[in-house]
Amino acid sequence: MRALAGVLLSFCLCGGALARDKGDNGGYPADAATTLPNIYLDLKTTYTALPSGVLSIGFDNPPEVWETLATLISPEDPVLPASRGVAVDAPLTIDLTDRLSVYAGVNGSASQIGETPWTSFEIEDWNAGFHAEVYQQNGGTIPTITVQATLTRSIPGAPLATTELTTIAEANYALNEDETRGLLAGLEYTGISVDTPSASINPDITGYIGAYYQWENDWKLTGRLGVQSFGGAQLVNFAPFRPFTQPVMRIDVDRMDDHDNRLFGVAVQIAWTPKPSYELTVRTPLYAVRNSGNAN
Repeated sequence: MRALAGVLLSFCLCGGALARDKGDNGGYPADAATTLPNIYLDLKTTYTALPSGVLSIGFDNPPEVWETLATLISPEDPVLPASRGVAVDAPLTIDLTDRLSVYAGVNGSASQIGETPWTSFEIEDWNAGFHAEVYQQNGGTIPTITVQATLTRSIPGAPLATTELTTIAEANYALNEDETRGLLAGLEYTGISVDTPSASINPDITGYIGAYYQWENDWKLTGRLGVQSFGGAQLVNFAPFRPFTQPVMRIDVDRMDDHDNRLFGVAVQIAWTPKPSYELTVRTPLYAVRNSGNAN
């Protein structure tokens, strides 16, 4: 797994070198004549701040929550303390067409629990998935329908080995021909299996609505507001985490190019679980190939 992380890091450096060598279009290579698909490392760095007794779940549930939970609390002191964490998700992504993308990569994190020092950064799981448009609006009355599915598996030796499948179905209704303004509605379902009969994690379901607006300078603002319903969890000998149904919101600011490829993004999330938790994500895709004929 350390070797895989090294390969991904090498890819990052090579992608960055390519970006500097080929033109000045946003600092990334773009060749209108190429027929190659977009190939990039969709690097996402997330900082999370949690009050005591709160799990870091919400949109795009981070799987390392479950895998490291066993190291944070004990049967003698079952209260989850306040914590901070930094997680890095590095999936290598290929946009096969403007309607289908596939990706696979690794996640790693470091955390600071209560008054203890920060842990060292470690790779904790791998993931693979796809993002597909199954229907396009194309000026009609039926919105564009997209489906995304991500399978995540903890690496051997994780304190709480889990397999997670997250599926998102989203409807995007464009309000103009250029599709720079629109409305969103979606449903996210996360199922988690634990590799021990003495622990169980019930599904997490989030329904949401939202809207987006993209300016002529290719900056894009997206907002989502939803309701999250978590079925609760019983983890080994720890006190159970009770079910809850609470609001969740996220705001995304993205810099796009003229072909809707993301160049940079920042997302802020507040999830009541049931106390509010806070999450900041910086998205910095590193392109090896950025095809102007494909849209991300």
